[in-house]
This record gives sequence, C-alpha cells and structure tokens, in this order.
Amino acid sequence: MYNPLSTHADEFIDHAEILETLEEAARESGNRQRVRDILEKAARCKGLTHREAAILMDCNDPELEAEIFKLAREIKQRFYGNRIVLFAPLYLSNWCINGCVYCPYHAKNKTLPRKKLSQEEIAEEVRALIRIGHKRLAVEAGEDPVHNPLEYILDSIKTIYSIKEGGNSIRRVNVNIAATTVEAYRRLRQAGIGTYILFQETYNRAEYQRLHPTGPKSDYAWHTEAMDRAQEGGCDDVGIGVLFGLGGYRYELAGLLMHAEHLEARFGVGPHTISMPRICPADDVSLDSFPDALPDAIFRKLVAVLRVAVPYTGMIISTRESARMRAQLIDCGVSQISGGSRTSVGGYTTEERHDETAQFDVSDTRPLDEVVRWLLETGHIPSFCTACYREGRTGDRFMSLCKSGKISLCCTPNALMTLKEYLMDYASPETRTTGERLIAESLSDIPEGRVREKTVERLQRIEAGERDFRF
Repeated sequence: MYNPLSTHADEFIDHAEILETLEEAARESGNRQRVRDILEKAARCKGLTHREAAILMDCNDPELEAEIFKLAREIKQRFYGNRIVLFAPLYLSNWCINGCVYCPYHAKNKTLPRKKLSQEEIAEEVRALIRIGHKRLAVEAGEDPVHNPLEYILDSIKTIYSIKEGGNSIRRVNVNIAATTVEAYRRLRQAGIGTYILFQETYNRAEYQRLHPTGPKSDYAWHTEAMDRAQEGGCDDVGIGVLFGLGGYRYELAGLLMHAEHLEARFGVGPHTISMPRICPADDVSLDSFPDALPDAIFRKLVAVLRVAVPYTGMIISTRESARMRAQLIDCGVSQISGGSRTSVGGYTTEERHDETAQFDVSDTRPLDEVVRWLLETGHIPSFCTACYREGRTGDRFMSLCKSGKISLCCTPNALMTLKEYLMDYASPETRTTGERLIAESLSDIPEGRVREKTVERLQRIEAGERDFRF
C-alpha cells in the first residue's frame, strides 16, 4: 500500500498505486473540467500530486496542452526568472562492477579502455575547467570499491577545492556516485559537497531488475532508499532523476513524483534538483535495444508537466540533448544546463571531443563561451552562482525561501555578479559586449533599495578586479 512516509521503497514507490494512477489518468485526461481544475491548482504554485500530473501528461486536447506549456513558462519565470545555472560534469573514473545494460561502463564491456584519474590529473582537469570559466562541477565515477573507494572520492573533492587558477576556483562540487551508507554520506557532507545526485534510472522494479542484472546496483531497495540515507547523513540537498526511454514514460513520471512526495513527507524537503536525461547512443549501447526511447514532443511535455508539478525544483538538462532541443526545454521549464561538457575521463585536457572512455555521446558540442552568448542573446542570465550552498541556504532553509519567492532577492544579484566575473575573466569580446548590455537591463528587475545599490557597487568592484561577492 502506498505510504509516502514509509522507509521501504516498495511502499513509497508502490507499483499498484502507479498502475491505478495510470488507469485514472487514462479515464480523466479527456475530462476538460478536471484538467482545468488541475491547471488552476498548479497556477497557485503549490505543486501537484502524482495523480494530477499523470492526468495532465495524458491530456491530448491541443488547447489544454498549450495551457500546460504556457503555465510551465510562467511558473519557471516566477521561481527562477530568466536565470540559467551552468555547470560541467567531471568524470573521475569509468571503472565499474555493475552490469547496467544501458551504460557502456558495465563490467562486461571488454572494448572500453578503463581509466582512473590520479589526483595530479584531476588537478589539471580542474585547471582546464576554471580556465574556461566554470565554478560548479558535478563529479561522476563508476561504482568500484577497489578502484573508486570512498577515500578516493573524498581525496578528489579536496583536490578540486584546493585548486586556484588565475585567482579563481571551483566553488561548488556536486557528487553523482553510487548509493552508499549513512556514514559515507556524512563524510561526503563534511567534505563540503553541494548536492548529492543519484538517478533511479527506472522506478519499475521488474524493469529495474532486467536492466541491472549484476552488481550492487541490482539491489532495487538499496538504490531507491539511498536518498533517505543521504538525508540522514546530513546531505540535505539531493537530486533525483530517471533515464527516460528505459521504460514507459507515464510510469516513470508517476514514480519520480512519488519519490519527491516521499522526501517532502519524511524530511520536509523535496528534491533540490530533478535531472532529465534520456537514453542516447554510446559505446556498446544501441537505441535499437530500447523501444521506449522518447520522441521530442513527448519529452518536451514531460518537462512542462514536471515544472508545474514541482515548481520549486531545479530542472537539469545535459549535453545529451542538441542545442535546438535544449532551447525548447529551457522555454518550458529547465533551469540548469551543462556547458562545454566532456563525458570522458580526462576529457578536458585532451584535444579530442570524444574518446572511447566517454559515457555517452555529446549532442551539444558548443564551447562554454558560445553557450553563454547564446543564452545572453535569447534574454537569459547565465549564472555561475554557488552562493546558497556557501551561505548555508540548503535543505529546508533553501526550500522555504524558494517556495515563498524570496530566493530571487539573492539569486538575481548573485547571477549578475557571477556573470560579470565571467565576462571580465573569460568571455570573448562579442560575448562580453552582449553580457554587459544584459546586466544593465537586468538591474532594473531588482527592486530599488539596498540590494540594488549593493549589486551596482559590487559589479563596479568586480570590474576593478575584486571577486567572489555574494548575497
């Protein structure tokens, strides 16, 4: 029986409840009044239940679908304005003992060259990332207790934070590693991680077992309950997600929202982020094996429905998606993107765009400066902000500010200041000209008073050579 307060995966992700949800959605999605009632509730920005979101997802009325997309844009604007947070993944090691059939890192892949970065190599990768302007990283590593033990991850985090390059540094390290113990999460938190990220891949237990035939990750309960252990270990910013295309998207949408409801019910804090990857080609992985791979139109609608269902949550799209698709997804709900990404181990210090150690093919291959200029030209503020993490605005403190709308009093000034840093230190002349124009225009969005005065003063000081101001 579905119980969002339960500590057991099969109760807070209840299979029977999901099937009932999908049946109700099929019945009610053609009920225009029911759909309008759900949209009216969503417009109050308090979120939707998994059952209500499923009905929106199944609604095929063109007029109502247009309202879903319109509302998604409005809600994103209310919570995040025109800010888009930028980050880069940093792959430490592709050694892995799991048998995940959708990932080229799986243990039986004998064509994949195995590689693990030394601390010296990590330092060089970090310097390369700083030199192009990044401030926020997501550390990635396969699950292998011999090659990638917790001590290696902790040492790597310490190395990343220690690097200074041209007066700049990485200010936030998010971590995407395998499910682990409460004590390990406690140590990760003490090491200063930002968000702990773990993708469920699929919430369908039967599909999960088929897709994860061997290795520690094959334990569905251990994996699904990881965020509870992370919270218990002090990691109060957690990021969830599924790999869309592994199974039916309706089932995954319901499971994803049930997981968010569980975190909210048990800890008072929903997911800090929801990532939206979908299956794509990679070494030893063909889309022919995944008949549920999603077409663009359904994927766009998933993003829009999730935005109205969990309005406060940061939504992430990686360079798996093309530049064209990323533009569409930003328009309907995405608030964070990677830029200038390499998905191979050691990829930032090599000339090759792709090598055999890559986890997946990159579709948006534009360098960071080009991504920044594209965002500026489309009226967005590229943000390298990490202030909330460093000011202790995490977990319930962050969520309370976000849900009240007060977080924008911090976010817009911080976004403008980090953009100014980027323009001064890294931008091409064309990008800098475009960015300076947008900063001047965006200052008017900050209410008159102390915050605007401080922002203007700090922007001037950044231009004079000072760095790292934050609200």
